Amino acid sequence: MATRRGFLAGLAASSFAPVAGWAKVGAPEFLSAARSSDDSYHLFGLTGQGAPVFQIPLPARGHAAAANPLRAEAVAFARRPGRFAIVLSCETGVILAELDAPEGRHFYGHGAFSSDGALLFTTENDYDAARGIVGVWEARTYQRLGEFSSGGIGPHDIRLMPDGGTLVVANGGIETHPDSGRAKLNLPFMQPNLTYLSVEGDVLEQAELAPEMHMNSIRHLDVRTDGLVGFATQWQGSTADSPSVIGLHRRGEAPQLLSAARAQARAMDGYGGSVAFYDEGTRIAVSSPRGGLVQLGDVAAGAVVGQLDMPDVCGLGVSGGALRASTGTGAFWAATATPRVLTQQPVAWDNHLVRVSRG
Repeated sequence: MATRRGFLAGLAASSFAPVAGWAKVGAPEFLSAARSSDDSYHLFGLTGQGAPVFQIPLPARGHAAAANPLRAEAVAFARRPGRFAIVLSCETGVILAELDAPEGRHFYGHGAFSSDGALLFTTENDYDAARGIVGVWEARTYQRLGEFSSGGIGPHDIRLMPDGGTLVVANGGIETHPDSGRAKLNLPFMQPNLTYLSVEGDVLEQAELAPEMHMNSIRHLDVRTDGLVGFATQWQGSTADSPSVIGLHRRGEAPQLLSAARAQARAMDGYGGSVAFYDEGTRIAVSSPRGGLVQLGDVAAGAVVGQLDMPDVCGLGVSGGALRASTGTGAFWAATATPRVLTQQPVAWDNHLVRVSRG
């Protein structure tokens, strides 16, 4: 462990000069997977107005991606549970590497780069042991360096915190196994949590919702510049009893779900798809493709304050401080008080708009 830690620390501290910055591929603000009208799959780079600046074929349906902060490279992840992750040059469209999950593992559709682009962290399921894993990959050759516990079961989303040395993982708490398809094996006993880890794998803090919320699976994340974490949940109980699916957490405090009227909570159909802070971090939004809407929260008040109707919406992002949304109908929205479609493409946008930090 000491040898691996020393290697990781040295690599993360080393210079990692960009080969080709994102400006060379049209300066996209977002990445998104999509299914085209001919049932082929692609990864797109999109402007803040939803205009494609590149598209690269994928072998199967994608879920999310990780954007290298310095080079125009993206890791496209298979829809979970998937065993492939493909490293793409967004300048040439060439597949630079293919990451294969180790035996007995599958990816969960998300990953995060270190701030210098030297390391990639991936969420994985060690399904025979029913435990979550964070895989660590060197991001020049994409060789696997090691792994550590995610701090729970069913890790889905993962983000790098603003300090550059801490990861936050959304452990959804749901046990699955490929032999059982997408069946959820432990719903009566699930324990979702947020786990904060050092990039070397030390557990720094864990946060759980109140016991009566143990079936509210924590799935997706956004992080404000001051370290406040926003999360979207997916309720595994009766939809008639659906609680709020929008949460906030600051380290050292208890997590909170935004207060919502019963009708507001039920309108989301128990499903938070994506989450994003916007309006200079004073507001938070969570999408629900099942409910066909985006719910809006006031961060300071800790409450849901409105919603926008958008059929089959899921992807959320921010451009110039303003909220953007993508849908399975191919629409890319300016999610303002009076929402409007900015672009309409002949594709079905998949679940997420991934923010690109352009080097």
